[in-house]
Amino acid sequence: MDGREFRNAMGRFATGVTIITAPEQEGGVHGMTANAFVSISLDPKLVMISIDNRANMLETIRKADKFGVSFLREEQQPISMHFANQKPMEEEIEFAYMDNIPYIPNSLASVVCDVHEMIVAGDHTLFIGKVLDTKVQDGDPLLFYRGQYRSIEENEE
Repeated sequence: MDGREFRNAMGRFATGVTIITAPEQEGGVHGMTANAFVSISLDPKLVMISIDNRANMLETIRKADKFGVSFLREEQQPISMHFANQKPMEEEIEFAYMDNIPYIPNSLASVVCDVHEMIVAGDHTLFIGKVLDTKVQDGDPLLFYRGQYRSIEENEE
């Protein structure tokens, strides 16, 4: 099996879309679109993100020792595309903060974490985060399936 075949198989797993954020040492915010997010434990409250070892975000999280994860709502696709370097937004992205950790405002949910553990796994690094705080709002999620953005459509009977 080659890499493309494996990637194609993984694309059959529908996911939500998240923006990973971390404070930069210079005072800015670094963000990236990701769909590799897992809730790991309720006690203690732990989540996990997976970051490509070549991504700039890797060093940003290492230095900050904290990160935020925002679950996007369907109307936030332009924000996802911006942080995936697909289509820059014309207006500047505004961030909100919990525990001095940036997150995307008006997202479905956001969690902010201290890095609890770091594990190198192949060409990615897994960051297990100890959740410090959360924020939740109503709405419909932005989804990603087979390389495309999707949304939930309710069946009318």
